[in-house]
Amino acid sequence: MINPASRAVTLALIERYYVAFNAGDSEGMLACLSDEVAHDINQGARQLGKAAFAAFLAHMDRCYAERLDDIVVMASEDGARAAAEFVVHGQYLATDEGLPEASGQRYVLPAGAFFSVSDGVIARVSVYYNLADWMAQVGA
Repeated sequence: MINPASRAVTLALIERYYVAFNAGDSEGMLACLSDEVAHDINQGARQLGKAAFAAFLAHMDRCYAERLDDIVVMASEDGARAAAEFVVHGQYLATDEGLPEASGQRYVLPAGAFFSVSDGVIARVSVYYNLADWMAQVGA
């Protein structure tokens, strides 16, 4: 039997994750994750664990300033999976390895993420955006 409360709990969890993102609250984001979280980075490898995710957030904070708008969150009826679509408004602050040189370029980029949720926390985050679009916007 499907528990409709599970869907509502998952929607609230993902919304809390993005409120923390927009507030620059890494600890708030990490509190939404399982200790063994799987993080699939756009155009990159899968990283495992909260410590790896915390290091990723620190790297992102050094290289980028981003805010998400027009966030729409969807969840499966059982709350085990969720997705979000949003628009990233960002500034490229410091050169990221293997990418063009940063000089404060601004960008606006549609993106999305998929989540697995287990025991009330995010067990997987997979983020997707068009890297070619981002590269064109930063002048690559």
